[in-house]
Amino acid sequence: MTIVDTPERRQLRELTRAFVTREVLPHLDDWERAGEVPRALHATAAKIGLLGIGFPESVGGSGGDLLDSIVVTEEIIRSGGSSGLVAALFTHGIALPHLVAAAGRTGGTLGARLGGGPAPGDDDLVDRYVRPTLAGTMIGALAITEPDGGSDVAAIRTTARRDGDHYVVNGSKTYITSGVRADFVTTAVCTDFPGSGELSLLVIDKGTPGFTVGRRLEKLGWHCSDTAELSFVDVRVPVSNRIGEENTGFLAIMQHFAAERLSLATQAYATAQRCVELATRWCRNRATFGRPLASRQLVRHRLAEMHTRAESARAYVHEVAARVAAGEPVVTEVAMAKNVAVAACDQVVDQALQLHGGFGYLRDAEVERHYRDARILGIGGGTTEIMNEIIAKGMGL
Repeated sequence: MTIVDTPERRQLRELTRAFVTREVLPHLDDWERAGEVPRALHATAAKIGLLGIGFPESVGGSGGDLLDSIVVTEEIIRSGGSSGLVAALFTHGIALPHLVAAAGRTGGTLGARLGGGPAPGDDDLVDRYVRPTLAGTMIGALAITEPDGGSDVAAIRTTARRDGDHYVVNGSKTYITSGVRADFVTTAVCTDFPGSGELSLLVIDKGTPGFTVGRRLEKLGWHCSDTAELSFVDVRVPVSNRIGEENTGFLAIMQHFAAERLSLATQAYATAQRCVELATRWCRNRATFGRPLASRQLVRHRLAEMHTRAESARAYVHEVAARVAAGEPVVTEVAMAKNVAVAACDQVVDQALQLHGGFGYLRDAEVERHYRDARILGIGGGTTEIMNEIIAKGMGL
């Protein structure tokens, strides 16, 4: 089982490649130095249908599924973009799925179409947040991680106390991708005592009194993807902004981790593939002691090993993604796919920079950006160590 290369997916690759060539490559270095991508890029990507890939047309998306989203992510990086660009432009890929799923499961007009019961509030959230975001006129973020929580989602301490038809939210979040630019934040809150694991998801609008976007965090990589700290002090959020039923947030978060982890795995193997291409081109054109680097057996074998690692990781991630898309419960395999792809990326990117020599250490070298960006992939969406715990559990250990 793998991702079938249909004519539609080949067209999607061509569309993505043209978008990157025309709209991204001339400006990416400037965005890296500015610390963010412009809002106009979201509108441009939406206009040609890229922003809505993987979301149903019934909520304003372009259709397609997880596998089509993987095709887009892979092609952005293979065409000269970066995982940081993917993080910035497609943050809605982690901010919106909970809203879409809740509407499809429980609610309103959309829910009725999909067989759910009455809960018109979830349909309202789709109209207010999902459609504008997929149209490129709003930006959403997902806020789960807390300063003292890390990967322990159940230990979330940001509280939401019910007060009539509002929740009063207090707490803080950190490492929030697109947190500076976001118009709204899908926020994980504890609706019982802090650390109880009784979580809910609330959509909180920027500008709500008491909601403060803190300092922009400076990072090793992903420079074009803005990252922020968020603070909530007695923030009053309408109950109608709750996603799904109260205390169902933990399950909702867990259910959508597979797609996020496969996206990161895709970014990892695609970065490795791109670095193999960059290193191969460099070694063919770079001469030392009167001969091209690629003429030396040591260099050829190193490139061959890099290519093997990148292609092997791609094949396994594709296989697991196809099984997820088919509805198989492959939690352990998703964790293995992420770790396999990240390990391949780490090795390949390091070797690619080494083959570039001194030039690879300069900001002018694309491989230098990939070297910096790659380091987050084994941390985001669940660390390598957390993935190993999931794998060990799947082994019955």
